Amino acid sequence: MVFVKNYSELLLSVKFSYSIENIEKIKKVNGRKWVQSDKIWCIPNNNNSIKKLVSLFDKDKIVFCDGFMEDYVESMICAVKNELRLRNYSPKTQKAYLAHIKRFLLYCSKSFENIAKDDIQRYLLKQIDEEKSSVYVDQTISALRFLFVDVYKSPDFEFDISRPKREQKLSRVLNKDEVFRIIESIDNLKHRTIIMLIYSSGLRVSEAARLKIEDIDYIRNMIHIRNAKGKKDRYTVLSKRLLEVLKLYLEVHKPENWLFQGQNRECHITERTIQKIFEEAVSKSGIKKKATVHTLRHSFATHLLESGTDLRYIQELLGHENSATTEIYTHVSEKCIGRIKSPLDEIL
Repeated sequence: MVFVKNYSELLLSVKFSYSIENIEKIKKVNGRKWVQSDKIWCIPNNNNSIKKLVSLFDKDKIVFCDGFMEDYVESMICAVKNELRLRNYSPKTQKAYLAHIKRFLLYCSKSFENIAKDDIQRYLLKQIDEEKSSVYVDQTISALRFLFVDVYKSPDFEFDISRPKREQKLSRVLNKDEVFRIIESIDNLKHRTIIMLIYSSGLRVSEAARLKIEDIDYIRNMIHIRNAKGKKDRYTVLSKRLLEVLKLYLEVHKPENWLFQGQNRECHITERTIQKIFEEAVSKSGIKKKATVHTLRHSFATHLLESGTDLRYIQELLGHENSATTEIYTHVSEKCIGRIKSPLDEIL
């Protein structure tokens, strides 16, 4: 066994059973030194030294002690963070990937070079045992693939982890009366405008929060969604009824850059603030159905489908790259299901 722990800010202590072979190994690490007062070997506290140590003692299990693992993981996370930024991943994806990778590395509690495919599979099985959703497990796999394939490019590591089959869950949808009741429960003009906008245009909450005044096309009755999911721009509809409310909002609040400013007028409203606005509106409306602000987007798509809008147009308005994502709304449409007669009605 080889025990590694923090010795000082710049050094790591390395403790192992005495043998001439082990002494020869430690001497091959650049910058190593013997500290006579503590009778212990020390190596520089950096990734190169750790990699060298692991390669030399590959037949022994290296144990990291005294919070060293946390520091080691943080140093690896920095490299991942830089690579995510260079590849222009969205802030949400960056945050999710970093969290998944950090949890995995702390779970393994071993140097990166000693991590094997079995470690990944055990970690994923642990998530399944904890009843994490298939979407969560799938994102974990994507994050770990990024770590092993894109960041550290391990030549001897074949990342061929199978992905879980996703649950076929139907999107929760509000009917038109419920949407009306939610909107009517909001007295604040700014809050009402935000919720009306999200529903009437099928926006993601992040898209609504980051809209600028210049994104509203009053001539063509369109809204320009910039740099949306997948780093793509798109246009969606601008409701004539919303336009009236929007003009009043602009006249009263006079935003300067962001359509919906935060408490600091130089910043846009936060996504969490919008979520709270919706939660309070649902509670006030008396609707018992579980719904989030994203439910408005699902409702927008379903109501368009029920009114006869072609699925291809709905796909464009929502910004779905894959038509299969949009087709889920055919399963929740009341119009499609409601016009099917039960065989019992033919018998009795």
